[in-house]
Amino acid sequence: MATGFLFHELYMWHDTGRAALWHPAGLTVEPDMNAENADTKRRFRNLLDVAGLLDHLVTINARSATLDEILRVHTPAYVDRIKAMSDAHGGDAGEVTPFGPGGYEIALLAAGGTMATLDAVVTGEVNNAYALVRPPGHHAEPDRGRGYCIFGNVAVAVRHAQAVHGLKRIAVVDWDVHHGNGTQKVFYDDASVLTISIHQDNWYPADSGHIHETGSGKGAGFNINVPLPPGSGREPYIATFERVVAPALRAFKPELIVVASGFDGGIYDPLGRMMVTSTTYRRLTRVLLDVADEVCGGRLVLSHEGGYSAAYVPYCGLAVMEELSGRKTNIGDPFAVYIDVAGGHQMYPHQEAVIAKAEALARKLT
Repeated sequence: MATGFLFHELYMWHDTGRAALWHPAGLTVEPDMNAENADTKRRFRNLLDVAGLLDHLVTINARSATLDEILRVHTPAYVDRIKAMSDAHGGDAGEVTPFGPGGYEIALLAAGGTMATLDAVVTGEVNNAYALVRPPGHHAEPDRGRGYCIFGNVAVAVRHAQAVHGLKRIAVVDWDVHHGNGTQKVFYDDASVLTISIHQDNWYPADSGHIHETGSGKGAGFNINVPLPPGSGREPYIATFERVVAPALRAFKPELIVVASGFDGGIYDPLGRMMVTSTTYRRLTRVLLDVADEVCGGRLVLSHEGGYSAAYVPYCGLAVMEELSGRKTNIGDPFAVYIDVAGGHQMYPHQEAVIAKAEALARKLT
């Protein structure tokens, strides 16, 4: 199995400025490092290097998205505004999306990197691949940025796959702890793209990602949200993938599966309230690999989104990359001995109720 990996140093130079977590500093808010910073991504890549796994991955080179490619998703006025702010030393793309000088160019590189990763999988250069890009993309809407996301990396890549590779059916699975509102908005009335978002209920954006949001027009039924209650851990997540995600993908039969891969569902994440561990992310990856083998020749692309625990994201990422590549390294999760046996990983009735409703939505695709 050949697994690709994309990274570019400029992703680490994307500047979100100083903040208390995400809130801008001020007279009553002491400056600190913004939660969305380079550390988690750099440490993820560093652990792959130390583990020796990078040597066994196929390097995919990043490229910048063209203006025409970005305009398949975003409005000209929005793109012009981002470029103007970037040229004038930065600004905010909309809602909690600060960026510094060069932010426009780096965001183009993130979208382009996701497309390059998708190209490598679709053309058969690799079986599956991971794009470690920054800034993230799944909150970006056609006419505004939200939640650190400037351009919709996954959405732009999906439109690219349709326009350039002629793919007719593509599925997007979003396991970031926050709702993939931007991706949902782009494809909400599109039956050619199945979007599935598994996220913390009513977290970010607020009042978004409800289970009754199932698509409209021709896209009715092709958008599935699984808003899991805060505190959900191993059993609810695995049940969601086995009972909702996998059946929906098998019924839809996509030619390609794209994952919006955020690790902020991790148990130590400061911007989420879930209990996912590296062991669980490994299992979720295996479910997706098995389904991809069944329905689309194993074609699976992951593009990095959130994840804000510099200590823990690398181990979640390593688990996913080991599973994708089929190579186990000699580095384990040092936190697992504590968190895998912690309480709270079992299924509770209020979690089962949500999953059962989503399971019924997946059945309608058959």
